[in-house]
Amino acid sequence: MILKKKIMITLEDAIAKINKGIQDINYPEQPSRLYNPIAYLLAQKGKKIRPALTLLAYNLYKEDIDESLDAALAWEIYHNFTLMHDDLMDNADVRRGEPSVHKKWNDNTAILSGDAMFLLAFKFISKYRGDVLPELLDLFNKTTQEIFEGQEYDMQFEDRLDVVEDEYIKMIRLKTAVMIASCLKTGAIIANASEEDQNSLYEFGINLGLAFQIQDDILDTYGDQAVFGKNIGGDILCNKKTYLLVSALNTNNKALKKELLQWLEINDNPKEKIKAVTSIYDKLNVIDIARSKMEEFYAKSIWELNKVNVDDDRKDVIKTLAEELMNRKS
Repeated sequence: MILKKKIMITLEDAIAKINKGIQDINYPEQPSRLYNPIAYLLAQKGKKIRPALTLLAYNLYKEDIDESLDAALAWEIYHNFTLMHDDLMDNADVRRGEPSVHKKWNDNTAILSGDAMFLLAFKFISKYRGDVLPELLDLFNKTTQEIFEGQEYDMQFEDRLDVVEDEYIKMIRLKTAVMIASCLKTGAIIANASEEDQNSLYEFGINLGLAFQIQDDILDTYGDQAVFGKNIGGDILCNKKTYLLVSALNTNNKALKKELLQWLEINDNPKEKIKAVTSIYDKLNVIDIARSKMEEFYAKSIWELNKVNVDDDRKDVIKTLAEELMNRKS
């Protein structure tokens, strides 16, 4: 059944609504060192894409997006909780062009404030009542478990040089894609969309998330630091398994693989390491391999979005956003 045309919000409308919601969060006054890092991280100029997708997915079916705002805020808070802990685990100095929480405060503060952030996200998602609450909590809990599993796989990969593409795709599906998918499905659940549409939006998010992460891998090596908001080459310095590195490690070019393995052992010459590893990537043409895989997942995402049973023009904002994510510089 094709639904009647409704007024659609823009991405800018959605982000403005989320920014206002973040500004309106009331934190306990004490202990300030527990809550100040949360406010600090949420106030940064992040893209707010994940919570925006919750509002936009809801708006495919209903106009009163305020009904889905608490859920959108829950996912934005949760996402930043993962970033706070990820930066600590990765020893990342910078987040969105600003000092990461563990650098501005300390490691213990990043751990504890991150835990408090997780609880705050759960409080927001728990505000819903009625039939949608069990579905939302099931999705929230399932997604949380999968993201933790993805992070564990990511850490396990640090000590392995035999990671293959399928393993890497599984890891980023869990660590990155499921949250994007769940943000979309959350909006559909609250709007009482059909199960078929919920699943199509979820699969759209999975494939978009996979493409998004591979694009992130590319930008970490080939991006513009002034635009990207993080130090370029950070993944190379910590031997992080990215699509680029996994592709390079699985090359049939024995000479370049040997050279790459030698550079993975070097930690005292960061500028030369980034330059050398990037040169190996160039010779193996891994950026084109990565872009091809990214485009494959993007095409799958659009195929899933096209299955959603609403008028095509009502999907334009989400489809345009997906296109922009694939052409982003940060």
